[in-house]
Amino acid sequence: MSQTTEKIKGNWNEIKGKLKQEYGNLTDEDLHYVVGQEEELFGRIQRRIGRPKEELENLILRTGRI
Repeated sequence: MSQTTEKIKGNWNEIKGKLKQEYGNLTDEDLHYVVGQEEELFGRIQRRIGRPKEELENLILRTGRI
């Protein structure tokens, strides 16, 4: 299991709030998280914000340390 996946499982509400602040066009549907479907979550967010997966993962890993 990746470090990003572990971070999502433990802090999803905080991460979701940060993503909504940074990218106001994200909807609750875009940010709907189901355990075990992290790749689908990343895909939805990537399509909406037009950023690479690596950038999204870095943002998730930084959340809580900012």
